[in-house]
Amino acid sequence: MAAMKMLAIDTATEACSAALGIGNTVLARYEELGGGHAERILPMVDELLAEAGISLAALDAIAFGRGPGAFTGLRLAAAVAQGFAFGAALPVVAVSNLQALAERALEEKSGDAAVVCIDARMSEVYWCTYRRSAPQGVQALREEEVSPPDAVTLEGPQPSIRSWLGAGTGFGAYPQLGRRLGLDPGNVAAQLLPRAQEVLRIGMRELAAGRALAPDQALPVYLRNRVTSVP
Repeated sequence: MAAMKMLAIDTATEACSAALGIGNTVLARYEELGGGHAERILPMVDELLAEAGISLAALDAIAFGRGPGAFTGLRLAAAVAQGFAFGAALPVVAVSNLQALAERALEEKSGDAAVVCIDARMSEVYWCTYRRSAPQGVQALREEEVSPPDAVTLEGPQPSIRSWLGAGTGFGAYPQLGRRLGLDPGNVAAQLLPRAQEVLRIGMRELAAGRALAPDQALPVYLRNRVTSVP
């Protein structure tokens, strides 16, 4: 069987990243930016394709971080993914940024489950809870949500979950959040961001399971429709 080949991009947060997977080989680019994602994401992709000596048309699919996250960043990732997919006649895989962040946190730190929170501004966070679930990576324990940080909770008692991690900029924006949830400060990664490597890993599993989309279905997930606070 030929090795699966996929490009993944993510611009949903301060992180701008791209990853190219060919079988078990992964090439990646990652930068944390104050802005200018649109100027960096295409050069990153060009660098990866050149390094691998492969064209877009030789890939099996395009994956992208579909949100939740910054409105402009989500639209950018969806538009770039759609453009690549339409141009190369490829399917698209939309990957949750919260799931990608949970997968990164549980890969880098020891824990049975993770509560991930991305700062959503306007006194809210995007959040969800996940548990380890090999070989599926992570499994969501609830629906994704946007809410005030005081509404974030851990799941009810589950014997198989002995230790929780906290990850994401929501913990940096609201330091009291980790304390209220009873998390060990050493198990809170308040600056951790989603990145394309995990979007790629999840995207490959989704593609193998037959859950790819047509390019015109590659849409961002905002969780809320407000862009600014109402005075």
